[in-house]
Amino acid sequence: MNRELMRILLPVLSLAILLGAVFYLQPRAMSYFGLNLLFNLAIPVALATMAQMMILMVNDIDLSIGTFVSFCACVTATFVQETPLLGYAILLAAIAGYAAIGALIYVRGLPAIVVTLGMSFVWGGLAVMILPSPGGAPPPWLRTLMTLKPPLVPLAIIAPIVIALLAHLFVKRSSMGVLLQGVGGNERALERAGWSIVRLRATAYAVAGFFGVLSGMALVGLTTSADANIALRYTLLSIAGVILGGGEFTGGRISPIGAVIGALTLTLAASFLSFLRLSPDWQIGAQGAILILVLAARLLVSRREAAA
Repeated sequence: MNRELMRILLPVLSLAILLGAVFYLQPRAMSYFGLNLLFNLAIPVALATMAQMMILMVNDIDLSIGTFVSFCACVTATFVQETPLLGYAILLAAIAGYAAIGALIYVRGLPAIVVTLGMSFVWGGLAVMILPSPGGAPPPWLRTLMTLKPPLVPLAIIAPIVIALLAHLFVKRSSMGVLLQGVGGNERALERAGWSIVRLRATAYAVAGFFGVLSGMALVGLTTSADANIALRYTLLSIAGVILGGGEFTGGRISPIGAVIGALTLTLAASFLSFLRLSPDWQIGAQGAILILVLAARLLVSRREAAA
């Protein structure tokens, strides 16, 4: 079986099994309201996963995406709400800062895991300075957008599908997306062909920053407030979502559609366990177990293909 197809089928199968278990235990969840409740936070998680995917695509890893999303949420709930022009300027500056970090990592030969870990404290500190205690409010247009109720299928499911398709078109069909995958696959070949690796890496980080900003804004639109710790779990969730969806840590091998499906699976696991009133510790454990099972299945299939 084609490996690219397998990257999609395994996360789809894991999502289907988990969804089937939810419907079996709670038949009332098989409704518009039930699905909306189960996938309530799928949009910001999917966007954060797309941000992490862009970094993993160039063979780096971002340990600051959770605090960055929290920072963007705090900016949205305060500056964007009260002084929109200043708020949007801060968010644009944050995206530019992300691009600069990507360039700096490459130019100075720094380990991305260390730099982004350091940046997590920077973003977290800025978030606390902006919003020392939980509060703020989303701009009216954002709240209206995130509470839309399309017919038949909830926005919490439609939006991730749109995000996955747009990301797929950018990564797999656009020339820039192909080049960015090339950075992770064969950086030296691109450099010999005359492409600027610094610019390409800066672009990957800028796109990641853009998705991070959207994730923070979507999160505020759903929760109606923000705080400096609102998205700390998104760092690990985003990494798990990309890997669960068929991505790998090296070689530029990622799947935008698979990554979003992975994000939906992790969101469903958390929502379902919360619905059963289990502690957050069990939620994290369940998400980890799902990730381990899918990775084990993927490894088993890969070995059989190699043996064949």
